Amino acid sequence: MNHESVLFDVRDGVAWIGFNRPESRNAMTWEMYDALERHCERLAMDSEVHAVVLHGVGGEAFVAGTDITQFAGFSEPDDALDYERRIERIVGKLETLGKPTIAMIEGACVGGGAALAMVCDFRYCTPTLKFGVPIARTLGNTLSTTNVSRLVDMLGVARTKEVLMLGRLLEAEEMRQAGLVNGICTPERLAEEVAEVAAELGRRAPLTLQASKALVGRVQAQRRLALEAGDDWVATCYMSDDFKAAVDRFVNKTSFEWTGR
Repeated sequence: MNHESVLFDVRDGVAWIGFNRPESRNAMTWEMYDALERHCERLAMDSEVHAVVLHGVGGEAFVAGTDITQFAGFSEPDDALDYERRIERIVGKLETLGKPTIAMIEGACVGGGAALAMVCDFRYCTPTLKFGVPIARTLGNTLSTTNVSRLVDMLGVARTKEVLMLGRLLEAEEMRQAGLVNGICTPERLAEEVAEVAAELGRRAPLTLQASKALVGRVQAQRRLALEAGDDWVATCYMSDDFKAAVDRFVNKTSFEWTGR
């Protein structure tokens, strides 16, 4: 364990990375993001590991977004832009990691958690899965263009608009029918199923796995706008009165109404 909130273990050639803040539904702190980045860098160089599994601890959530209390100090547009770039750098390292990655999902997989799960190669979940980015209901901020493009790749335009504009959370069976999760398992069976898939990947041709992942990534990259293409809206939303009020509501349990400012 390199950080108390991020667990790391290697068993039978499979690295297991656990997000370990169950009291906060595994909401990600800056330190947790940094720990994940370090693990990705380490794993990229580790020839003994053939697959990586990401999971939440506690059974209630995979990751319930970024810890909202950390936004209380945002006061300048660069705070928002730097945050989006930081998250994109870390999510991008997971996305381009030259090993198969599996998201093992129980419960909430929202916001930053959805971003992490989206860039994994495979997703297995329990029936309690709730997947989405409900920021239109909670914070009033926005995603980067890169993460919007990932949602469009996975969900299509119409469902992406439902997720972002209505704040809909997609459930396990809907995700399965849309091909967005590879399997739904009981909580008792989930870890065993994921371990079996990880072991199966270890019996496949390594160069074919690497090439397949890299080439799919190149196809996706050709369709994406540059991260900077959304800077105007990132700055507008994060610097708005609505965003500040929404963060204050979370931190101090105050009430507010959306104003559009």
